[in-house]
Amino acid sequence: MLSDRLRFRDIRNTSTFRLTAVLGLVFALGVTVLLGLIYLLSARELSVRSDHVIRQVSARMMAAPADRLPAQMEIELVRGSKGLNYYALISASGERVGGNFDPPGPLRLDRLVDIPALPSQHGPLRILATRTRSGETVVVGRDISPILDLRARVLGILIGSGIAIVLSMGTAGVALSLRPLRRVRDLQRASHEIAAGRLSVRMPIAGRGDELDLFAGTVNVMVEEVGRVVAQVKGVTDAIAHDLRTPLTHVRVHLHRMQLLPDPKVTAIATAAIADLDEVLERFAALLRIAELEAGGRRAGFRSVDPVALVARAVDLYEPLAEERGIALIARPGSAPPIRGDEQLLFEAVSNLLDNAIKFTPAGGTIVAQAFEAAESVRIEVRDDGPGVPADQRQAVLRRFHRGADTDGTEGSGLGLSVVTAIVHLHNFQLDLADSQPGLSATLVCSIE
Repeated sequence: MLSDRLRFRDIRNTSTFRLTAVLGLVFALGVTVLLGLIYLLSARELSVRSDHVIRQVSARMMAAPADRLPAQMEIELVRGSKGLNYYALISASGERVGGNFDPPGPLRLDRLVDIPALPSQHGPLRILATRTRSGETVVVGRDISPILDLRARVLGILIGSGIAIVLSMGTAGVALSLRPLRRVRDLQRASHEIAAGRLSVRMPIAGRGDELDLFAGTVNVMVEEVGRVVAQVKGVTDAIAHDLRTPLTHVRVHLHRMQLLPDPKVTAIATAAIADLDEVLERFAALLRIAELEAGGRRAGFRSVDPVALVARAVDLYEPLAEERGIALIARPGSAPPIRGDEQLLFEAVSNLLDNAIKFTPAGGTIVAQAFEAAESVRIEVRDDGPGVPADQRQAVLRRFHRGADTDGTEGSGLGLSVVTAIVHLHNFQLDLADSQPGLSATLVCSIE
């Protein structure tokens, strides 16, 4: 049975979620490339402008006469942005004779380099050191911490935007997938009911005209046509079974009267004919019973049923027949929660399984019936040690009138398991046939009430 709870695993497998994820990924890549380009261009532009300022100031100072360098440096200190520009005039002997900071040595000449923040100074700094003709070194520096801060902020925005896009994409994918997935669940639920034989059920149509509505409409037309054909076939079969049962019963009455005649030959012929007619009437009764069950008119009588007591009653009913054939029929004790269903129909299903097991179990064999709880369900199992059913025939034996190749001489009409199947479908249960090594294990898997 389908669960009404939607899991993320189900959502992520939908085409809507995958399409949203793909489009969201493309969008995320586009935004990432755009922000990355903005980040790189902005950082490059700021670095170029800072380098240009440094080179301009250095060029002005290098153009000043040697005796005017300290005064020119003071002018630049006053002119430049306070806290951003740094200058140093280093004598030929290596001592600072001007400026506002002490550059770390050794210095690389005529090349822009970055140095970490200095004690009691802002930083980090980008500096340019040039040597004058008189052997002095002019160092021009600029605080690049605003540029680094901007880079960090832009990078943070880039990462934050990427995370936001991914979260938004996932949220949108889940939101867009919920409604279609719920509709698919409704379609699945309807299809399971149709597969169970309720051909009056139709696929729900939301009225949007989308692909799911088109699919549901197509399936509804198909189910209606199949239902019409099946109804015609069943109607003919049921009519034949119903109409022939009365005249055949009359024939049986006449043959019974012939049994009372004194002629032994006539009596023997009449007895054999009555046995054949009883088998035909039994088949007709089973066909009509299956038709009644498939009509689904017994659901109103569903109530709580004790599966353990149900098995015990069925075993008590068939125990004399098993003893007569030399078979040990055992009701294994157990415990199981109640199930919901029609008690008479479930008793009939278990009885048919026991009857089928008795037919195919040889004398001296054992049949075990029990009800127990397993895997969130109640299981009613009938296990014998007869010849069993080959794996490739286990579905075929559930069809009407099917009899295995090794069932010649075994009484029955091939409709017992068909009746069980009809009862199982009516209750939305499941019938499992498995090898019990040796023999056959027939299990009714019932939903817990």
